[in-house]
Amino acid sequence: MHIEKSDYAVSQRLLLLCGIALLIGVVSTLAADVLLLLIRFFTNLFFYQTLSLAERSPAHHTLGAWVIVVPVLGGLIVGLMARYGSDKIRGHGIPEAIEAVLFGKSKMSPRVAVLKPLSSGIVIGSGGPFGAEGPIIMTGGSLASLLAQYLHLTAGERKSLLVAGACAGMTAIFGTPVAAVLLAIELLLFELRPRSLLPVALACAVAGFMRPFFFEASTLFPLQTAPAGAVALGSCLLAGLLCGALGAALTLALYRTEDAFSRLPVHWMWWPAMGGLLVGIGGYFEPRALGVGYDVIGDLLNNHLAISVAVGLLVVKALIWIAALGSGTSGGVLAPLLMLGAGLGTVLAPWLPGGSPQLWALVCMAGVLGSVLGAPLTAIVFAFGLTHDTEALLPLLLTTAVAYGFSVLTMKRSIMTEKIARRGLHIYREYSVDPLERAHVAELMTREVIAIDADLPVAEATARYFGEHAAHRAYPVVSDGRVLGMLDRATVRGACAGSAPSGLRCRDLLVAQARVLVPSQTARAAAGSMAASSVARLPVVESTASMRLIGIVSLRDLLQPSGQVFHEEFSRERLRGSATGKLSATR
Repeated sequence: MHIEKSDYAVSQRLLLLCGIALLIGVVSTLAADVLLLLIRFFTNLFFYQTLSLAERSPAHHTLGAWVIVVPVLGGLIVGLMARYGSDKIRGHGIPEAIEAVLFGKSKMSPRVAVLKPLSSGIVIGSGGPFGAEGPIIMTGGSLASLLAQYLHLTAGERKSLLVAGACAGMTAIFGTPVAAVLLAIELLLFELRPRSLLPVALACAVAGFMRPFFFEASTLFPLQTAPAGAVALGSCLLAGLLCGALGAALTLALYRTEDAFSRLPVHWMWWPAMGGLLVGIGGYFEPRALGVGYDVIGDLLNNHLAISVAVGLLVVKALIWIAALGSGTSGGVLAPLLMLGAGLGTVLAPWLPGGSPQLWALVCMAGVLGSVLGAPLTAIVFAFGLTHDTEALLPLLLTTAVAYGFSVLTMKRSIMTEKIARRGLHIYREYSVDPLERAHVAELMTREVIAIDADLPVAEATARYFGEHAAHRAYPVVSDGRVLGMLDRATVRGACAGSAPSGLRCRDLLVAQARVLVPSQTARAAAGSMAASSVARLPVVESTASMRLIGIVSLRDLLQPSGQVFHEEFSRERLRGSATGKLSATR
């Protein structure tokens, strides 16, 4: 029997999702523009006491010591918004998006869509040391989720659109559509299927094309380094290890700070204001540590800062970022990590041979980002997208891979998943092709089937098929070879125990439409049908039109693919005899 199999599980609804994703790309770009305008508005309001949308850095303020009060005021406002609006606005956005995808059926509320950009605009505009990417990921995802809920889509389809909105927003902020798609794959989707990948790619592409209408079309941090020499191999290995160590230190420090805030004898509503006090003090001594800091990142990448200046600025940036984020305020992590990584490279550059100072700032920027996020491909392509430095790709690959390996071997969780784990929700970051997706019903089914004739009296069926030594708990019921349904022991015994007429036939006990499998279905689909029916066996028919019984699939059959994967993972094989070249397996 020839069975038509497909590489992908797709339906015509994919076209609908792609059409919606195009719209979401536009909406997320508009949301990104609104967010940046909010940041500009509140920066001018808090630091310059003007109502303006002009782009100005908080570092140029003339407030003197009064600058300490500004982040406190911003934190107080956001604390009130979180308590009386929605506590989902707390945090840096990506963990909240992950939690919504994995544990919240990709549902987000209208409050989050409105309050997240507003609260982030207030926090960053009042000097919070954050980037806009985390808030826009949450905002774009919220808007897409709301649209999907309005259109009555499934949870799986909502997930695809939520992630599409989140990553389109990131594309609009940074102009890095490919890196945004990789972020979806490595951090948000937890699957790689056309249903999810295509909407995300389309939304990011639309956001990329729309970006020049709202933002500068040029590369954010243009850079061109000289080709790295062979000696750079050792330098990249060392830089990767140090990036991984810095990423681990930042992650641990952040959650130790969260623990410290949680032990305070005050309501969490006041924590952002307390964190804002530390931000204000740090900003008083290092004004350039306040706000997003894209100008500082550019100076670090182009080697425009002396090492002593860079060290002082970055120490303050790290301290106030950890304090602010640990207090539960609203802000992102990508821009601060870019700055801290670039700063590490600036400090290491005089001692790392094989490349220019700009190269080490760039590769350490990616290394720290990949280590902290646990997303190395995103970090590599993100660094390239921000600079368009083609000569740096090989050092980027090696440094980021080493940093990622360091974090995987030393840290149980990343900064993205630790917060979720503390709520009792574990996330497994590895994923591969499901063995149940690789196997089909035709390969697993038992072809010799015991079936019950539909016209057999119930009393006789009970004695013959449902006695003490019965082989199975349920059997398919057939009439002229056609499946009518499944009959189980509980149904038969219930009929015999009641006052059922003596002439009752097996066909009379079938109350539901027969749920069947066809040979071309995957084992995953079979498992889903069994779970939906709460049964351990299902009949296999030639087609739903003929309903001719050709086999049966049980739970035991569905274990076969997983057993094969277990063997591949844990059975080590070696050559047994050079002449034969055969393999022998050991455990």
